[in-house]
Amino acid sequence: MIRDDLIALTPDVLAALSNRGLVKRATKEVDAGERPALTEDADGAVRAAYPDGVAVTLPVGGGLAAGICSCPAPGVCRHLLAVVLTYQRTHADAPDREATPDGEAAPDTDAAPGRHADPGGQAPGPGASRDQEAAPGNAAGPGRVAAPGREGAAAGSAPWRWSPGDVTDEELAATIGAPALTAARRRLRRGYAAVVHRPDAADPVPRVELPTGTVRFLVPRQIGYTRGDAADDGGEAIALAVWACRAADREHPDRQEAQVRVGGTATVTEHPTLDAAVALAADVLLTGAAHLGSGVDARLAATRRDLDAAGLRWPLLAVEDLAGQLEAYAARGARYRPETFADLLAELPARRRAVVNAGATPMERVLGTHEPAETPLRRVRLTGLGARVRCSGGEVGVDVVLAHPAAVSVLVLRRAYPVTDDGPPTGHELAGRRVTGATLGALATGNVVSESAVRSAAHRLRIAAGRLARTTVTPGAGEWSGLPPGLLARDPDALAAELAGRPPRLLRPRTAAESVRVLALGEVRAIGYAAGEQRLHATVTGADGGTATVTATHHAAAPGALDALAAALDGTHGPPRYVSGTVRRGADGLVVEPLAVVADAVVVPDLAPGVGDGRLTGAVDARPDPVAAALGTASALLAQAAHTGLRHLPVGFPDRLRATAAALGGVGLDRCGAALSGLAGTLGADPGEPAVRAWVDAWIRLSVTAESR
Repeated sequence: MIRDDLIALTPDVLAALSNRGLVKRATKEVDAGERPALTEDADGAVRAAYPDGVAVTLPVGGGLAAGICSCPAPGVCRHLLAVVLTYQRTHADAPDREATPDGEAAPDTDAAPGRHADPGGQAPGPGASRDQEAAPGNAAGPGRVAAPGREGAAAGSAPWRWSPGDVTDEELAATIGAPALTAARRRLRRGYAAVVHRPDAADPVPRVELPTGTVRFLVPRQIGYTRGDAADDGGEAIALAVWACRAADREHPDRQEAQVRVGGTATVTEHPTLDAAVALAADVLLTGAAHLGSGVDARLAATRRDLDAAGLRWPLLAVEDLAGQLEAYAARGARYRPETFADLLAELPARRRAVVNAGATPMERVLGTHEPAETPLRRVRLTGLGARVRCSGGEVGVDVVLAHPAAVSVLVLRRAYPVTDDGPPTGHELAGRRVTGATLGALATGNVVSESAVRSAAHRLRIAAGRLARTTVTPGAGEWSGLPPGLLARDPDALAAELAGRPPRLLRPRTAAESVRVLALGEVRAIGYAAGEQRLHATVTGADGGTATVTATHHAAAPGALDALAAALDGTHGPPRYVSGTVRRGADGLVVEPLAVVADAVVVPDLAPGVGDGRLTGAVDARPDPVAAALGTASALLAQAAHTGLRHLPVGFPDRLRATAAALGGVGLDRCGAALSGLAGTLGADPGEPAVRAWVDAWIRLSVTAESR
C-alpha cells in the first residue's frame, strides 16, 4: 500500500504544515544521506528508525499532526519531515505508480471526486431524516450537484479537480474528533456565512473564508492535511469549511468563487439593534453635523454597545467611525470630511436594506455577524507590500501593509505619531521607528514570521508582546512571484473585471486594504507629471498583457515619494517587475495607487528620502471626464446636505439639487438625476422620513454608479 497522501506533500505544503526553515533543514539532511530506515505496517502506517534512536510513526489519517516522534521537539519536527521526504524518494520510481504529466502520482481511485455516498453506503447520521440527506451537515445525498469540471475529469491529468464537500461526516469525526464535530454542529444550527474558493490549475488549493479565519485543503482528498490560520480552533473550522463546500456544490456548482449561507434561518426581517443604529443615522442626517449637540454622545455609546453585544461587526465599525467623524468635527480636527461623514450615514441603511430584501450577498457577510473582534493566528509568515503615510488630526500615521499568503489576504499594521512643535515627521523619518524589534521600513519590505500575531475583524494586525512570543523580520528582495493568484495579478484587464464582480462597497466586509493587490509588470510605457495637481501618472502593462495606470499625488508627509516612484518606474534601480498598491476601476481601466515598486531593490515611495525637489518631466494627457465631474459635484452637494442637516438647508437648496440633476442627465446619468430630483421634492419646512429615504437612495445611486465605471 503506497501512501498517496505522503507522495502529494510538496515543499510548499510541508512549509505550511511546519515552517520553511525546518523543511530546508530536513531536505539538506536527506540530500546528505542522513535518511532513516523505513518500514510499513499492513495498515499503511509508516515507521522510521534513526541511528541515534529517534523513532517516528506516521499513521494513516490525521495528517502530519497525527505523527509521533520520540524527540522532544513539539509539533511537526524535522524528523517527521525527513521521513516524508525519504518516503517520497523511495517511492518516486515505484513501478506500480502511474505518473501524471506533472510528475505527480495518480490519486487513489477509491477516493475519486464526484462520489455521492459515504464509504460503505452508510446512512445519514443519527436523527437525520431523508429530507436531510443532502443538507450541509450530513453526507452527500441524492440530487447532489458536482463542482464544475469534476465529473468525468481525469484525476491524473488534473489532480486539483476535487471538492472538500465530498468529505463525509464520518471522515470528519475520524480526523477532528467527535467533540469538535459536535461544537461545529452547534455553530451550524445558528447558521454562518462563508466564501468558497474552488481550485484551478493556477491555484490548486481549495480554501474557505469563515468568520473566524481561512481554511485551506492542502492535499486533494486528504482531510488530515487541512490547515486553518486561526489558532486553537480545535478542528471546528474544518467541519464548517467542508459543509460550506457542500452548500456551494449544491447551490453554485459553476462558480469559481461562491458566497453561501449554511444552516440557521435563511432570512431575518427583524433586528432591533440594527434598526436602532439606522434610526440614529437618520436623526443625525436630519440634524446635521453642524447642528448636533453633545446629547448624541450617549446615544452613540449605547448603540455601539448594543451592536457589539449582538455581534453585528460591520455596523458596529461604521458607528464607531461615525462617532470618530463627529468627534473630529467638534474638535475642529482635519480628520473630519463631509464626504466620509455622508458615506457612513448611508452605509447603515444600505446594509439594513440588503438584509431585509434578502439580496445576493448572505446576511452574515453584510452585517459581519459573529465576526470575532480579534483572532489569534497560528505561526504566520507575512510579506511586506509597502506602506502608506497619512497626516491628519495633529498626527502622522503609517500603515504597513503585509500579505498573508496562506489566507490569501492582506493585513495592516497601523502606527500613529503626534505632530511636535518641530513639525510633522516625514515618512522617511518614521521608517526608522521600531515596532516589535524591527523598523517600520524593514517591516514594509521584509518577511515577517510571528507566533504572536492577532488579527482584528477589520484585518488590522497586532503583534502581542510576551516573553514566549517570538516575531522575526528578515530582509526581503521583493520575491513576490510566489504570492497566490488572489493577491498577485498578471493582467490588469482581468483584475478590473474581477473588481467589477464584487458587491457594492457599502455592503462589503469592512476590512482594511481589501483592494490591495500586486501587479506583475510587463513594461512602463510612459511617465508624466501634472504640475497643477502635483500628480505623477504612469502607463504600464501587465506581464500577461493589458494596461493600467499608476498614479500618485504629492503630500507633505512624504515629500520624496513622487521622486522615488518616478525613479523606480524609470528603471533607475533596474527594470521594475512588480508594483503593489490599492487598485480600483477607472474610466480607462485599472488604476493603481502604489505602495511599493520592486526592481533590483524594493522601493517604498512614502518612506523614501528626499524633499521633493527632483525634476519630474513628461506631460499628462489631462482629458476632461464629464461623467466623473458630474458625479463628484452631485456627491459633494449631498455631503453638504448631510453636514448641514436636512432640517437646516437653505431655501434655495432644492433648486441646486434640480440643477445638478439636469447636469447628471446631460452626461447620460438619468437615474442619478432622477434620484436628486426626488430628494428635492421631499425637502420642505420640516422634512422627515421621506427625505431621509430619498437622500439615502440618491447617495447609494451615486456611490454604486461611481464604483461601476
